[in-house]
Amino acid sequence: MMTDDNIPDKEACANSLKYVLDSLYVLGGKWKLPLILCLVQSQKRFNEIQNEVSGISPKILAQELKDLELNGFIKRNVHPTRPVTIIYEATAYSRTLKNVLRELTVWGQQHREKIRESMRR
Repeated sequence: MMTDDNIPDKEACANSLKYVLDSLYVLGGKWKLPLILCLVQSQKRFNEIQNEVSGISPKILAQELKDLELNGFIKRNVHPTRPVTIIYEATAYSRTLKNVLRELTVWGQQHREKIRESMRR
């Protein structure tokens, strides 16, 4: 419940904190949101993801992809070719983050500009 001056009451703040912590538990870290964003654009193979998301090691990429799959954000498709082809794709659940990613993009752009402005002074 919000008070008249738009400051959340104690219960609303506690609930918000609980939900934010849940979100950060699942999506926290440097790589999860960039990987989701990469795969929302199109399905990709492991090496394509690694090339697009610069700076991530193969070991960390493998771990992050497993975590994202366990939480239902991505799907791992194994094709019985020789050699085996594995394609990763975003699920419909990952697309529920569209507004979050858009807002983070807008905020990140504003923050980058703020930092540039402060460096010019």
